[in-house]
Amino acid sequence: MKNYITKIVMIAILITTIISCKVSKDIETPKDALPENFRNASVSKDTTSIADLEWKNFFTEKDIVQLIDSAVTRNNDLQVAQKNIEIAQYRFTQSKWGNIPQVNLVVTASTSNPSDNSFTGKNLSQALGQKHIDDYSAGASLSWEADIWGKIKNQKKGAYAGYLQSEEVKKALQTTIVANVSKGYYNLLMLDAQLEIAKQNVQLNDSTTTIIKLKYDAGQVTNLAIQQSEAQKLTAAQLIPLLEQNIAIQENALSVLTGSFPSSKERNTILTAITVKNNTAIGIPSSLVSRRPDVKSAELALKIANANVGVTKADFYPALRITAQGGLNSFETSNWFNIPASLFGTVAGGLTQPLLNNKRVKTQYNIAVAEREKAVLNFRQSVLVAVSEVSDAMVKVEKLEQQEAFLQERVKTLQQAIKNANLLFKNGMAEYLEVLSAQSNLLQSELELADIKRAQLSANTDLYRALGGGWK
Repeated sequence: MKNYITKIVMIAILITTIISCKVSKDIETPKDALPENFRNASVSKDTTSIADLEWKNFFTEKDIVQLIDSAVTRNNDLQVAQKNIEIAQYRFTQSKWGNIPQVNLVVTASTSNPSDNSFTGKNLSQALGQKHIDDYSAGASLSWEADIWGKIKNQKKGAYAGYLQSEEVKKALQTTIVANVSKGYYNLLMLDAQLEIAKQNVQLNDSTTTIIKLKYDAGQVTNLAIQQSEAQKLTAAQLIPLLEQNIAIQENALSVLTGSFPSSKERNTILTAITVKNNTAIGIPSSLVSRRPDVKSAELALKIANANVGVTKADFYPALRITAQGGLNSFETSNWFNIPASLFGTVAGGLTQPLLNNKRVKTQYNIAVAEREKAVLNFRQSVLVAVSEVSDAMVKVEKLEQQEAFLQERVKTLQQAIKNANLLFKNGMAEYLEVLSAQSNLLQSELELADIKRAQLSANTDLYRALGGGWK
């Protein structure tokens, strides 16, 4: 019996090896989905990119590194993504056992009491002198499906691609969290700078109001001048609680990202002390497939779709299944383990071809093909978004630098204008409205300068993330 089972299994394996063929052809990742160069970038074959840098080397500010490190370790969304990786790994491990025969231990005991008037009952009574039948069995059953059409192989490929995709999803999430933490910190520094500007402007308005009151006492200006000066002071003062509110909200947002309850965030530097990096190494668009996690995830989704097409196509063809069962059987417990008399065994093999459910199988195949076509489109879209984000970040970095230069010059001019206006006003050679207008313009310009510095730092971060950096 053992030799007979072995022969059947070996024949099935031989048939699988000889007949096995690929019933579906995989669609490759479209090569024309990627441009040769980014918009406005010089033609280059240099694959070096800032995305190759680990985030700890890209961000040099100690406070940012500490915040990001906390986020990478404690962020709840990242921990959920890690659990998804573990689940996908279990599924892939499970898929490896698809070619292994299923073996079950079977122990049964049954009793039957036929009717006295039945054929079985009368024969049983005459032959054995009893009215019931006991039956006892102990053995093992084996079931195995030969992977003739690559169905199990495709299931394994799909599970492996799903495991890799779950890792890419986590990487993509981490790049976003790293970028959001750094941009949140830069926003905090901007709000700190704007708060200091508002406070300084209140003090400047205090000095101006004092001078106007002295001129009012001397009969050189009217009460309207005092009222307008105080109104401008209140406008600057109103900014202080607004900025303090925004600081608290930004600190709370960073707390959520770092997986902690709302609290203040330590800042050991100021906005003007941070140098805007000149990030010129961007590589070439084709490198996005290997560097950028969401693009890689879309590529893996196509591999999963290819595998699903192979699985559903294999359902059209006959499935070779082999079953075997063997063990001990007896209708008397005293003879149950009487060997070899109680030994039994069965072996069966057959091909199963779907007939009446062919329409359902075909529908599942058509769905899988459509899903694969959709995966190609999703890959193309992910590349479009990635290339567009890189181009957006590049133009932001370039144009914000130009805007910052003009605004710096404007602030310097207004600072000098205030000095001149105050001097002329004290000597009666300028109107108070000129002083108030100069102060108002300086306040807005200094606030804009702080905001544009934050925008420059954020644009660099966006470029780093768009190129696929931040997950290493």
